[in-house]
Amino acid sequence: MTSTETSVSVKPSRLFDTYVRMPVSMVRGDGPWLFDDQGHRYLDALSGIAVCSLGHAHPRLAEVIADQAATLLHTANIVHIPQQEALATALCEISGLDRAFIANSGAEAIECALKLARRHAHERGIARPAVLVASDSFHGRTLAALSASGNAAIQAGFGPLVDGFVRVPFGDLPAAVSAFESNPDIVAVLVEPIQGEGGVRPAPEGYLAGLRSACDRHQALLMLDEIQTGMARTGHWFAFQHIPGLMPDVMTVAKALGNGVPIGACLAREEVARLLPAGSHGTTFGGNPLACRVGLEVINIMREQDIPARAARLGHLLQGRLRSGLADIPGVVDIRGQGLMVGIELAEPVPELKDRAMERGLIINITRGNTIRLLPPLIIDDDQVARIADIVIDLVKTRFQA
Repeated sequence: MTSTETSVSVKPSRLFDTYVRMPVSMVRGDGPWLFDDQGHRYLDALSGIAVCSLGHAHPRLAEVIADQAATLLHTANIVHIPQQEALATALCEISGLDRAFIANSGAEAIECALKLARRHAHERGIARPAVLVASDSFHGRTLAALSASGNAAIQAGFGPLVDGFVRVPFGDLPAAVSAFESNPDIVAVLVEPIQGEGGVRPAPEGYLAGLRSACDRHQALLMLDEIQTGMARTGHWFAFQHIPGLMPDVMTVAKALGNGVPIGACLAREEVARLLPAGSHGTTFGGNPLACRVGLEVINIMREQDIPARAARLGHLLQGRLRSGLADIPGVVDIRGQGLMVGIELAEPVPELKDRAMERGLIINITRGNTIRLLPPLIIDDDQVARIADIVIDLVKTRFQA
């Protein structure tokens, strides 16, 4: 059953008006499916924006949440937390990095990364350090993360922003190299391997490797924001692993790590992690037993089911079906992505398509105004890939061939 009508509460909301919400109230989930308060079913091709990669109401995650909630929720980081240390070990194993700071969100992980960059500058005797960032990037909503982002719309009205950022066009390696040469105070680069909010734009070939070389020449840190691309989304544990031999100095991860339970992490090489000794950084709730046990179980499930390989295969299938179905359709500018992170750029803004999709029983979203973003759960099957593609193809054809 698909939804043609939706219903939400008519009571006045006491919430801040910080979101433009779709006219539907979701009350239950099951694998790749969501159900609203009227009993209508929707195939979730967004995963809560790349969060619920193992689907909704996963029985193993529900079991560990219940067990841990009945055992121990919180102690603060004044004692050893076995679940936190086990999660840090697992994250280092799948990433190749050496240390992890466990936080509550992606934005907090970015804040940790930026503090590492500032401490790195302090060690080098640089009084006014700068971090090289990219246009159209998105790193979070806290003040420093917002300042690092390349989106004027989300920054509007929040000035003065945090200074110390040098912005260059995403994917333009010569511009980045030139920025290094003209500004000796650049101590780090912060970049997404694939820009998510920026329109699902993968870094061009050679770009990340070139940034690695530039950082090495200028004693700067290469910091990768893998909050949306990480945890198997692109067909590897992390998107940087598609590039042989590449290793960042710092990497942030969140979203799918908790499959809906709030958690984030900042990973770093040993010598970089040492820049934050005892007392230099902290978190009240970050690394609590519940969130860490869930994060560890997410990794265990992904390992056992080889979710990275599954995402790679299904992403190839999804992109192939979209390319075939949308070939020669006026208005289709590009179809791009990696694994099950796919964007369809259209020639003009199409905000209404997310509502048309919902009427067909499919949850998608539109980013940058004109790009359909698909981030389905990594546990979908071939038939569900076909269903997503066929609905999207029909929506685009109807929009641009009418």
